[in-house]
Amino acid sequence: MIPQLFFYVFAFLLIWFAAGIIITSVDRFAHKLNLSSFAISFFLLGFLTSIPEISVGVSSLVDKKPEIFVGNLIGGIVVIFLLVIPALALFGGGIKLTHQLDRDKLLFALVVILAPSVLSLDGKISLSEGIFSVFHYGFLVYVIEKRKGLMERIKDKLIANYDHAINDLIKIIASVVTIFIASKFIVDKTIYFSSLFGISTFVISLIVISIGTNLPELSLVVRSLILKKKEIAFGDYLGSAAANTLIFGSLVLLNRGEVILPNHFFKSFIFIVGGMTLFYIFSRSKNDISRQEGLTLILVYAMFLVFEII
Repeated sequence: MIPQLFFYVFAFLLIWFAAGIIITSVDRFAHKLNLSSFAISFFLLGFLTSIPEISVGVSSLVDKKPEIFVGNLIGGIVVIFLLVIPALALFGGGIKLTHQLDRDKLLFALVVILAPSVLSLDGKISLSEGIFSVFHYGFLVYVIEKRKGLMERIKDKLIANYDHAINDLIKIIASVVTIFIASKFIVDKTIYFSSLFGISTFVISLIVISIGTNLPELSLVVRSLILKKKEIAFGDYLGSAAANTLIFGSLVLLNRGEVILPNHFFKSFIFIVGGMTLFYIFSRSKNDISRQEGLTLILVYAMFLVFEII
């Protein structure tokens, strides 16, 4: 079992390394194209930091264990809002949340992010609910994009700066391939450990894999602390969490059938909604999260972990 555990951890570290290359390349890529903005963070970096979730999802479908991708995506939302951002607030002495969303748009974004959890409440996810998730994300993109014309700007800049961008694109593609290979191994070993310890693959995904596939977001925290940045690009995290809803819906459709989940999810849902509500209240009070508020959110996450483990 020890060798299996070693390679399991190594696969997560491989994802950390490859995701770090992706983040660095995207930052440099956006800078070269002069496209640093909330929308770039939300759409481009937010989506690319979700590549581990996509690769784990595809691998879980190949192995006919769709509950793995559901647990991973829902758990990922919890990790981002109750661990990643709060950790930066706690260890960074508080953070300023910089974004370009008014109260209504931010609230709508959080509703979209919560959609997979809501749709999983009855213990099964249908194809129609998958379509609803994709549509929900698409409408959020429309709401944010309609005044920015971002996609057209990216197209024009890419054509004008193709030679400068090609090296970064090659690094991104190579890192994506690495992540897919590591993710396939993670899914296989998750099934192995689930059988060995008698724990459902859904619970392992909700707790363990969700942290592993959010290593890109955690690496952003570490980098921000090292560089002593008090402000974060909230779009990175919001975009990554919102992309989970798109990935969720797409994988449900690819599964071509209902996904059945363990029947204890309702109590987990209470923790998720409660934590997200606290996050919204804290973030809207002064558009920041203090060290004390970060600690409170992390404690909610710890309670969530204890409940799931017990």
